[in-house]
Amino acid sequence: MAEPVKVRRLTDQEGQQLQRIVRRGSASSVRYRRAMMLLASAGGNRVPVIAQLVAADEDTVRDVIHRFNEIGLACLDPRWAGGRPRQLSPDDEDFVVQMATARPATLGQPFTRWSIRKLLAYLRRVHGRVIRIGREALRCLLARRGVTFQRTKTWKESTDPEYDAKLHRIEHVLERFPDRTFAFDEFGPLGIRPTAGSCWAEQSRPDRLPATYKRTHGVTYFHGCYSIGDDTLWGVNHRRKGAANSLAALRSIRAARPDGAPIYVIVDNLSAHKGWKIRQWARRNNVELCFTPTNASWANPIEAHFGPLRQFTLANSHHPNHTVQTRALHRYLRWRNANARHPDVLAAKRRERARIRSEKGVRWGGRPLLTA
Repeated sequence: MAEPVKVRRLTDQEGQQLQRIVRRGSASSVRYRRAMMLLASAGGNRVPVIAQLVAADEDTVRDVIHRFNEIGLACLDPRWAGGRPRQLSPDDEDFVVQMATARPATLGQPFTRWSIRKLLAYLRRVHGRVIRIGREALRCLLARRGVTFQRTKTWKESTDPEYDAKLHRIEHVLERFPDRTFAFDEFGPLGIRPTAGSCWAEQSRPDRLPATYKRTHGVTYFHGCYSIGDDTLWGVNHRRKGAANSLAALRSIRAARPDGAPIYVIVDNLSAHKGWKIRQWARRNNVELCFTPTNASWANPIEAHFGPLRQFTLANSHHPNHTVQTRALHRYLRWRNANARHPDVLAAKRRERARIRSEKGVRWGGRPLLTA
């Protein structure tokens, strides 16, 4: 039997960038949907589930995953082009990109960054290789190969000594015990303010939201729980994070499987998730806490489902207070769970509807069944 299609293990930088794209939702629709595919796959979701999550064809999801495994995050920006043959060979283009992304100091040049003129002058002096290209053609080549002029940024790399062991454990429970695996995390802070978003409107007549200058309502945090096997998301809003609120959420997860058999909960390394009270409760109630590595919260499967939660409840909204905001959020959760698109959940619902109709003596077409 063929292995299921899934992304390779993400690096810290890749996981953080995908999580940032999905949470903010400010990227192009192509980047946003592709990032959600990759993050959902890294969270253990299978291709049919991801296809339903992003409303795409399963083959499209497989192509994106395969492309990511080949070229990394460059797959977020598909390139379509045509026209006359290029003047430079692929090896020449690779050489130009390699020189452009190298620090000039490492090549013996007395500056810290390239300009188009300086890079072009350097390429014309390279011994043993003839690079015939103009300034505008060089600019277009770099843009086509995804090399742009950017500000330097810092990044965090996980220093967790148990990095591999924690990821191995999360992957193991997702593959072996999906029906008994859950994910928990906080989502927020959720403030009371008009939040920009997007919607359908007449051309040149965008929907408008008022501006605010005084924000006196404070913030809340959504404590979310996600069932991997049932594709069900639920939670509650609290004014602050804390061990007591985290413990209440974990108890609701334990109540979802009241048989006392082991369950596995994936959480990040927030201090409110691993206090002694929570650890003691977990031991007594047969709950294993699977912690994500430090600075690698992207490994939590619930992250991929926080993106739609933000886009359909907070973006393009103007809630007057936290009560109204919380009710809107819970209405969306009820709709989402009632319209679950997980293949196993859909099959179970079809079987249940068929059973109910057969008991009533009615088949799917609405006509009564023949009985003896």
